[in-house]
Amino acid sequence: MKPLVVGNWKMHGTESEAPTLARQIRRGMRALHGVEVVLAPPFTALTAVQKVIKGSSVHLAAQDVHWEAEGAFTGEVSPKMLKEAGCRFVIIGHSERRHLFHESDQTVAKKMLAALGAGLQPILCVGETWEERRKGETTRVIARQLRVALKGLGKSDIKKIEIAYEPVWAIGTGRNATAAQASAVHQRIRGFLKRLVGQERAASCRILYGGSVKPDNAGGLSLAAEVNGLLVGGASLKARDFLAIVRCCNPISL
Repeated sequence: MKPLVVGNWKMHGTESEAPTLARQIRRGMRALHGVEVVLAPPFTALTAVQKVIKGSSVHLAAQDVHWEAEGAFTGEVSPKMLKEAGCRFVIIGHSERRHLFHESDQTVAKKMLAALGAGLQPILCVGETWEERRKGETTRVIARQLRVALKGLGKSDIKKIEIAYEPVWAIGTGRNATAAQASAVHQRIRGFLKRLVGQERAASCRILYGGSVKPDNAGGLSLAAEVNGLLVGGASLKARDFLAIVRCCNPISL
C-alpha cells in the first residue's frame, strides 16, 4: 500500500500565512510520487490551503469534527462544512483532544460515524499515556479505544479508515518511541483489526505512527514492520523538514 504522511499543523498558521507553507510543500511534492500526503491546517485556513493544493497530489484534512450535521453547537464544525471546504480526511481522537479537552471514547465513536456518513476518511488516533505504558497497560488501552471507536461500523468501513498510533508520552515531551516500540504496537493493532474484520480487510488499513516524528528518526520509523506512514506535528510546520520526512517514506527514493 502507498505510505501516508499527514502534517498536523495544530493551532499554527493564519489564513494569510498557511498558503505559503502549503505552496512550498506542493512544490516539493512534484518529485515524490510513491507517497500520499495530507495537510491539516486550522479550520480558518482550510479554504486558503485548499486553493493552493487543488489539482495536486496533496490532500486536505481537518483536525477535528462534530458528530452532528448542524444545530445549536456553538464553536463546532460539522462534517458537511468540512466537505464543502474541500476536506477529504479528518483527524479524530487526537491525544490533545482526548486529554486537554476530555473527549471520551464514546465521543470519538460518534465522530467516526458522522465523518464516514459524510464521505470523509477518518484518521483515528489511539495511544497510551506514560503511566499506562509503565503499568503494562498499552495493549488494553489501545484495544479499548479501537473497540469503542469502531463499534457500529460495517466491516467495509475499515477500508475507509486510517489509524494513527500516537503514544501520548512521546508527544511534545522529548521522549521518542523507538522503531521497535512503534512496530510492536502496530502489530498488535493489525492483529486486533484481523480479529474484528478478517485478514483481507484489515490488510487494507494503513497504520501510521505519530509522536515527535522528525527528519532524523523518520527513516527508521518508516521502515519498521506494520508502519504504513507517519502523523507529523511540529516538524510539519517547516517545509524542508516535512519534505525530508516524506522522502523517508517514499519507496521510489529508497
